[in-house]
Amino acid sequence: MNVSPSPSITASQRMILDVPVCDFGWADAFAFTDEIASLPIGQTVISFLNANNANLMMRDPEYRAALKRHIVLPDGHGVDIASWLFHGKVFPANLNGTDFVPALMTYMTTPRRVAMIGARAEILKRAAANFQKHSPWHEFIPVSDGFFDAAQSDEVMARVRELEPDILLIAMGSPKQEKWIDRHVGPGHARLVISVGALFDFMAEEVPRASATVRRLRLEWLHRLIHEPKRLWRRYLLGNPLFMYYIVRHKLAGRAKASPVSGQPAESRSF
Repeated sequence: MNVSPSPSITASQRMILDVPVCDFGWADAFAFTDEIASLPIGQTVISFLNANNANLMMRDPEYRAALKRHIVLPDGHGVDIASWLFHGKVFPANLNGTDFVPALMTYMTTPRRVAMIGARAEILKRAAANFQKHSPWHEFIPVSDGFFDAAQSDEVMARVRELEPDILLIAMGSPKQEKWIDRHVGPGHARLVISVGALFDFMAEEVPRASATVRRLRLEWLHRLIHEPKRLWRRYLLGNPLFMYYIVRHKLAGRAKASPVSGQPAESRSF
């Protein structure tokens, strides 16, 4: 196993339900991620933690273990509440993947090859085309939809290896995408791997985004609930109170540590 060079930019971390979450602001998050994609060797996986993902990891040890091996960024108002409760302050930025990844593509001035896996085939194709319009100096390559048989995973990743991308975006939904990355993504696939959830649906304009004002208020979850009530009502109407229960129980148990860890963020995967 090769060890990747350490990035020059590091971040402290805040423990959220026993998972370390980086407390980057936007500028440092962009600079760190751009540098990771530029390293000559190694691999880093970036995932995101929001209230729904936290609920899932509380009853899925495999998912929790995968997150602990990734760089985890904060997503949404729920983890801000948890950070305030555990550490006395909210995160510097809401680095949700739907905003972070397109903005990262704009930030990166060096042309990159970006492979994409996930969503339905037609959505994947539209998302790649819209990404290409958004930042035309990069190359966006749809590799496979997200509905292939698990037995085809190695075949899909063999195609990725042939493409030699700098960045690999995987959109299968949590916790499937994070666990699939842990099992099937490895040396030679990409320097930077990002689990992006519903990003392709948004990039393909299959699902409308909330207004900038609603996003600034961190109420995009409410916008999504209004537009997709049948699919999302359990996640938000039951999930949000469940998340509050978990963080209050965690606080009362005295398990949250208020001392962030400095240095190399999380346990970045290096090959």
